[in-house]
Amino acid sequence: MTMESIYREIGICSQVLSYGERVEASLKKRFEGLDETAEYNQLKVLLAMQKNRVSMEHLSGTTGYGYNDAGRDTLEAVYASVFHTQTALVRPQITCGTHALGIALSGNLRPGDELLSISGKPYDTLEEVIGIRPSRGSLAEYGVTYRQVDLLEDGSFDFDGIREAITPKTRMVAIQRSKGYQTRPTLSVEQIGEAIAFVKSIRPDLICMVDNCYGEFVERTEPSDVGADMTVGSLIKNPGGGLAPIGGYIAGTEECIENAACRLTTPGLGKEVGASLGVNKSFYQGLFLAPSVVNGALKGAIFAANIFESLGFPVVPNGTEPRYDIIQAVTLGSPEGVIAFCKGIQAAAPVDSYVTPEPWAMPGYDSDVIMAAGAFVQGSSIELSADGPIKPPYAVYFQGGLTWHHAKAGILMALQKLFEAGLVRLPG
Repeated sequence: MTMESIYREIGICSQVLSYGERVEASLKKRFEGLDETAEYNQLKVLLAMQKNRVSMEHLSGTTGYGYNDAGRDTLEAVYASVFHTQTALVRPQITCGTHALGIALSGNLRPGDELLSISGKPYDTLEEVIGIRPSRGSLAEYGVTYRQVDLLEDGSFDFDGIREAITPKTRMVAIQRSKGYQTRPTLSVEQIGEAIAFVKSIRPDLICMVDNCYGEFVERTEPSDVGADMTVGSLIKNPGGGLAPIGGYIAGTEECIENAACRLTTPGLGKEVGASLGVNKSFYQGLFLAPSVVNGALKGAIFAANIFESLGFPVVPNGTEPRYDIIQAVTLGSPEGVIAFCKGIQAAAPVDSYVTPEPWAMPGYDSDVIMAAGAFVQGSSIELSADGPIKPPYAVYFQGGLTWHHAKAGILMALQKLFEAGLVRLPG
């Protein structure tokens, strides 16, 4: 069976395939640079595991209280080594990235404190955690106030605005690295470092927390390398490597992490309890594979940017800009475009490929959202997925792909569905 015939069998016509192959050929040099970053990060993870003497006994799990769980404790030491922090909290009891952020926030903020976001509005699901949208148990209900400084038009930090916004009540500064459901640029580690240094020059005691979701292993450095007191993320995104079935991490200072641990479990117990429940092997192996998996996802994102930009759709980042996360935003301009794109991603999935995704009122969002993700782990954003709110400007957010070749197939299938619906025209 030829390559063209097997693509035809999964539903991609020769015209779409030919167009995709021309775009791919133009990206060869760019992909070589990504491979070098992946190699660097692979060695960084390998060294962290070797220095912490990971052994076979660490791959098994505990039950009950989880006291003296050597695998769990060593994994947290490995994360601290990878992120160059004093310690880390890495647990299956952290259910998602929003939960990890909620723990980091509520563990380190007290009534009367103020949280200041300096990267504009946070991701939708954090609005209820903070209390921007009223919700049971929000920070606002506990007397924590919130302010934000929007990014400038070019996506950079508003340093004058930040200086004016910091008050004696300010206790924590939050930075969201990735774009969320916005079409703004993702922040680089260098930009984040400059902002943290600026904040610390005004108030060295301020806690700087970075939402690192979708950004791990994209660059050679992480926000914790440039001064972040807490770097937070989800294990069903980049660092789980597609193998972690659940979980989140917080890497940072001893004080911040212990505060977060006391919120995750309970005061007085902190990090001492929390059984690993047999997931240690998946956590270790997923972290080990993560640099290569992220590399494949990045290639898919760049391929998508170049495909759709060349067809006239606004994309963020564009086809030539540096990459600071795995998310590719494509503004399709209509609900039909968003839905067709997501149908293509679903059709290219290894799991539930026969399912048709539909927009629905997901909890935590202010509009209907469509999500396509035929994943081995439910909601795993490092696996091939696409989603977006059904509201203007009708942008879809593509990410993931455990391998480059699967990411490529997903993008071609999304293009196929748009082509079949008459929403794109391909050059001859």
